[in-house]
Amino acid sequence: MPLARLIVAVWEASGAVTDWSDCIVAIAKTRDRQRFAGLFLHFGPRLKSFFLRLGVTPGVAEDLMQETMLLVWRKAERFDPTRAGASTWIFTVARNLRIDLKRRERDPNLLAELYDGAAEPTPSDHMLTAERDVRVRQALAALSPEQLEVIRLSFYEDRPHGEIASILDIPLGTVKSRVRLAMARLRALVEDRQ
Repeated sequence: MPLARLIVAVWEASGAVTDWSDCIVAIAKTRDRQRFAGLFLHFGPRLKSFFLRLGVTPGVAEDLMQETMLLVWRKAERFDPTRAGASTWIFTVARNLRIDLKRRERDPNLLAELYDGAAEPTPSDHMLTAERDVRVRQALAALSPEQLEVIRLSFYEDRPHGEIASILDIPLGTVKSRVRLAMARLRALVEDRQ
């Protein structure tokens, strides 16, 4: 039996989880990491299998599974057990992420038509771009060294998250979390300076 299943089996046998809906409600109220870990261990493999059955590659399935569980953590307070069960809500989040992915994968040639007639940038456009670049540099300087490192490797060196995890000798989930947190912080800092 894989370790993750063994942990879930022990956790469930101990009576820690009687209802996944109650688990999500508790996560929303107390941000209980242990309950979330149990939820993750239970639903993570099921979500990955769900995505694989939809025809995505294993790497994308893993990313979508982690993104789904991250949204479950972030939006747990939006869960209403009177409207749907935990698995229904979680798989609805997963389905919506898959739909978003399919929309992004649409033929990029369709977007090219929108840009064929684009005008050349004006001097004021160049000035706005320069101002934005200054704001971005200032925001980057405000990141923690760990966040700055994953941003550098991911966006400037165009390395995949798995490779970054190997380089920094940290778990893949940590890399993804650092990238997400850094991007959220950059957005907030750039918007604050506008």
